[in-house]
Amino acid sequence: MVSEEAVRTTLGIVGNITAVTLFLSTVPTFYHIWKKGSVEQYSPVPYLASFFNCGLWVLYGMPFVHPHSLLVVTTNGAGVMIEVGYLVIFLMFSDSRKRVRVALMVLLEILVFGGLTLLVLTLVHTTQMRSTIVGSISVAANILMYASPLSVMKLVIMTKSVEYMPFLLSLFCFCNGLCWFLYALFPFDPFIAVPNGIGALLGIVQLVLYATFYKSTKRMLAGKADMGLTMMGSSTMHNDGNDTNT
Repeated sequence: MVSEEAVRTTLGIVGNITAVTLFLSTVPTFYHIWKKGSVEQYSPVPYLASFFNCGLWVLYGMPFVHPHSLLVVTTNGAGVMIEVGYLVIFLMFSDSRKRVRVALMVLLEILVFGGLTLLVLTLVHTTQMRSTIVGSISVAANILMYASPLSVMKLVIMTKSVEYMPFLLSLFCFCNGLCWFLYALFPFDPFIAVPNGIGALLGIVQLVLYATFYKSTKRMLAGKADMGLTMMGSSTMHNDGNDTNT
């Protein structure tokens, strides 16, 4: 008979894979930003939320807070490093106003994380109480991370376009939430189960939106491409006319 610990370890390993895949799923988005030299209408909120959330879960999984949670530390440690890379690129290609706002948010998150770590280590002396405090805060941050695409979802509904809501991010948001929700059932850990259950539900909503507006997005992008070609053709004809008159 398969032991509960074996099931938990297996789900944790699968959760690590889906989590890292989730973090890496926005690589095409940042490649697009790099090529365009602009963040356009992409929101920094999901990446700020993920950076803060991963930092908190690294703290939660430490032996002096919640022992025997190595898999939580590894996946979120990778997440911190990946999100730092994304935020650096976002800062590079933002306008000055947005750059200042994002930089201030990153600084605030680092200060809050550092202050929480210091307070927990100096004022709380049992792992049970540390787990409760850090876990409660991490639940809120995790829900914020999963809910961060809500602003993008609003844009999708208003514009009837999923251009700025990457499909892979939505897909792996659902897969990651589901894996960690199941992981938290062996044994039951409410701090991991609640936010990831909510994350799986929000992932489903994003996938439904994507399916709903996928065709209209293709039509809009095709229209933009045709308009761009028309403008280029008009510009070429105008230039040729000028050359003839010279």
